[in-house]
Amino acid sequence: MTELISDHGGHESRAFVPTHRAARYAKQLTNHFGHRVDAEWHEPVGTVRFGEGGVAVLTAEEGGLRMVATAPGSEGLATVERVVGDHLLKFATQDELRVEWVRTP
Repeated sequence: MTELISDHGGHESRAFVPTHRAARYAKQLTNHFGHRVDAEWHEPVGTVRFGEGGVAVLTAEEGGLRMVATAPGSEGLATVERVVGDHLLKFATQDELRVEWVRTP
């Protein structure tokens, strides 16, 4: 797989998950992660700062949840993608969501 580097010197990927519960999920994820790492909720955006420089920005939009993951390396990025995506699916018991991350240049 070709490694992609974002303009801030790290790796980046994006996902948009269609749901009418975007604000609920963004806030729930931000609050959940905030018990273990630095996380901030400023409606409609949650920012989660994981160890090793990984960051997830969760934005509730009309029609869905936009997620942007960044990390200094591709392994760290894969970890942020997995952790955020898995937690979203665990919280979304009322919906059948699918998370597809797309790496960006």
